[in-house]
Amino acid sequence: MKKQNYAIIDIGSNTMRLVIYEKTKSNRLKEIENVKASTRLRTFLEEDNTLNQDGIDLLINTLKSFQEVLRTYTLQDTICAATAAIRQAENKTEIETQIVQKTGLNIRIFSEEEEAYYGYLAVVHSTSLKEGVTVDIGGGSTEVTYFQNRELKESHSFPFGALTLKDFFQNPVPTTQELKKLRHYLKEQFATLPWLENKEVKLVAIGGSARNMAQIHQNLESYPLAGLHEYQMFQKDIVEVSNYLTSLKPNKLAKVDGLTKDRADIIIPAIEVFHCLYQTVEAESLVLSRKGLRDGVLYEHLARETDAPLYPNVLKESIQELVNDYNLNNRHIRHVQKLTDQIFDFCKDNGLIHLDRQDRELLKMSSLLFNLGEYIDSESSAQHTFYLLANRTIDGLEHRERLKLALVASYKNKTVFKQFIQPYKSWFLKEERHKLLNLGSLLKFTYCLDATKRQVVEEIALKWKKNHVLIRVYTKANAMPEEYQAEKQKKHLEKAIGKDVELEFHTL
Repeated sequence: MKKQNYAIIDIGSNTMRLVIYEKTKSNRLKEIENVKASTRLRTFLEEDNTLNQDGIDLLINTLKSFQEVLRTYTLQDTICAATAAIRQAENKTEIETQIVQKTGLNIRIFSEEEEAYYGYLAVVHSTSLKEGVTVDIGGGSTEVTYFQNRELKESHSFPFGALTLKDFFQNPVPTTQELKKLRHYLKEQFATLPWLENKEVKLVAIGGSARNMAQIHQNLESYPLAGLHEYQMFQKDIVEVSNYLTSLKPNKLAKVDGLTKDRADIIIPAIEVFHCLYQTVEAESLVLSRKGLRDGVLYEHLARETDAPLYPNVLKESIQELVNDYNLNNRHIRHVQKLTDQIFDFCKDNGLIHLDRQDRELLKMSSLLFNLGEYIDSESSAQHTFYLLANRTIDGLEHRERLKLALVASYKNKTVFKQFIQPYKSWFLKEERHKLLNLGSLLKFTYCLDATKRQVVEEIALKWKKNHVLIRVYTKANAMPEEYQAEKQKKHLEKAIGKDVELEFHTL
């Protein structure tokens, strides 16, 4: 299949970015190129709100440098989008004319409503959240939306961003009085939108300032997992980052791990936006989205191009993408899932393991990805499986849920399970850790029943005996490898259910 690449150029008030995506087999977007330029076009706006020629020249030269990169790719389409810096410029028609004449690019200037909408669209395409408030802080504007049942209900664009808000401060590190003044202003602004107040939902933060805040917090906490998408923070975490940054001297601020140099002077006002909005919403938590306006624009574009649903099942598509990426055997997976469901139901119905609907969903996902690390090396499959799943962004899963998936799908034995969970032990209660181990044990056993990936086992019948569980396995051909592996690995199931297991293999 020929690769299909799409490019989008995002002309923002603080930065300009070129991102190139490849469409995967699962019709999802994989980022393959990301070029950033810190142009700060907002600072080239004159008092009459026109973008001066120096700013226009910088814009055009940056676009030309992006075009040099574009020439190295075969592209299905290129979209050039502009936000607040150009939208708020009184001479935007002249800017557009010069861009067309000097680069040949046609730009699309997003309205306030469009900018907010595409941020929301990116969130519902990359998380499983059904309800939430989104916030995207740019250099010259801040967009907020509220969605419910994954449908956009409200949106608004405030005419302030990280670059304009830094004018509240005389220096990069503000005084207590300056911070107090900024917080009062922000709370007044958010209070003009009654639909924001007391929502008690998750606040989803989009954009570079949000990424920097999350990176700083991860470094402060020595966070053990990789990845930013769907990283979760609470009010105390936002305050921790804010207090840390405001305690530093200006010359130390730019050297903070996780903070990019071009955001050193605007990160503190941006964090105050997140904090004040968190308080207004009375948010459950703040969740970072690495997907933003650019992604939202392309999601809509692809949906129109392929007649795909605009609001997909994000998690299902992400898991399928992993199945495709690691060339996993779909027939084998479906067969194991059927056997796993039978054992799950038996254990649940007979009270052998306390299980619920969430456990079934976790086990189903884990059975899709069990031992995918074999793709790299069969001898150390468990280690590779755990590392890949724990440290790869999986749209639709927050970090704690991603870790649970990695622990169950990589299950080898109790000793290895304990090694994997050790750095994250505090993330789970003792009962949760025990259940994850049991789910891994159950899955390890059912995979043995299709050890040769021939689907030789037709069905299984489980029966509760006085002191043990009898599992009759009915096969359509000689199943010696399956019988050997099942006998060898049944100890995992026995430990999980606290009963001996007797196996009987019968050829139909």
